[in-house]
Amino acid sequence: MLTLARRYLQFLFLILLAAAQVQAAAAPAPGVPPGGPKGSLVIIGGALRGENAAVWKRIVELAGGPGARIAVFGSASASPDVAGKNNVEVLNSYGADAFFVPVAVKLEGVDYRVAANDPVLAAAVRHADGAYFVGGNQARITEALRKKDGSSTRMLDALWAMYRNGGVIAGTSAGAAIMSDTMFYDASSVLSTLKRGVADGMELSPGLGFIGKDVFVDQHLLVRGRFGRMLPAMLAKGYKMGLGIDENTSMIIHGNRDVEVLGYKGALVIDLNGATFTPGDFNVSNAKLSYLDNGDRFNLSSGVFTPSREKLANKLDSAKPYYRGPLFFADILGNTTVVDLMHRLIDSDQTDAIGLTLGSPRDLQPELGFEFRFSRTKDSIGYMSAISDTYSVFNIRLDVLPILIRQPLYQYK
Repeated sequence: MLTLARRYLQFLFLILLAAAQVQAAAAPAPGVPPGGPKGSLVIIGGALRGENAAVWKRIVELAGGPGARIAVFGSASASPDVAGKNNVEVLNSYGADAFFVPVAVKLEGVDYRVAANDPVLAAAVRHADGAYFVGGNQARITEALRKKDGSSTRMLDALWAMYRNGGVIAGTSAGAAIMSDTMFYDASSVLSTLKRGVADGMELSPGLGFIGKDVFVDQHLLVRGRFGRMLPAMLAKGYKMGLGIDENTSMIIHGNRDVEVLGYKGALVIDLNGATFTPGDFNVSNAKLSYLDNGDRFNLSSGVFTPSREKLANKLDSAKPYYRGPLFFADILGNTTVVDLMHRLIDSDQTDAIGLTLGSPRDLQPELGFEFRFSRTKDSIGYMSAISDTYSVFNIRLDVLPILIRQPLYQYK
């Protein structure tokens, strides 16, 4: 028998569905084939602040503007009702007409398996203008939206239909991880991932794939040095292109495959189309790394970078470098270190820079570390803002090699 709480939720969503159907009467029929028009993705690197108006307003704008119906999924959270309610309130404060979707593994009083296949709830999402996934544990999202055999629930089908009809799907942290076809699942530290590699069902598991099968996505990227773990994951799964987004920042993926960066920091583009590696300890040669700052764009189909308007007229001249002398960084996986290195290298009299990473002497394989060598090539381009001290850096070569650290470490005398 249905619980009282469930009866209330069904009654509430019947009302919401009726309103959504009136609003969507002129919209295209759901279930547009995969090759048809698609909506937009807003992929947020985590720690999105309520006062980050640029990102919140863009989500509402992409969903149709004031009054847009946005379905909020608290599925990733340990307290999905609280997280869902809070994010509904934030979206509504920016003009949306958001509502909470009670499909979550940790939601008390609701069987998520039943809710995920409820035709009333699914119809409400199908006829919405957008969806928003809160942060937490991405495995909870995929568990809630897929059946045990891996097939789609009604709710997941509804999300795809809404997206293919031009809706927006946004997500932060865990809600960003699900955007690619493969996501990190139970990953250890970045250095451990470099040392020990990745495997399906352990470090990696299937995501929801809204961005397509050809692009890998990761989040909390610059703050936690996670570009380092993207490399072995991409090589293991055959990805040629990776997008990593930092905290309080978003990547907007438009229908024409344009990537637009919006927010506090920026994003890294990892291009492995020309890269090679050899079996054994992790290594890679001739990867390309680019840093996109707020307002910059990159097209996934054409590979063309476009700096923001404030940088466009301020292309850096390699004959007039600002930084001089060797560039060396002892902890390349540190907070934003990789971006600091790329900024300096593109505006330097040096053609390369070196970053290292090594672990504790008490760690497994303490003698194993890695050298990251960044090089300027004829394809490397840099721009600097005419307003602030910010850079955009495109096409820096990256080579990574394992190195041996002599143990034990002795104090210099």
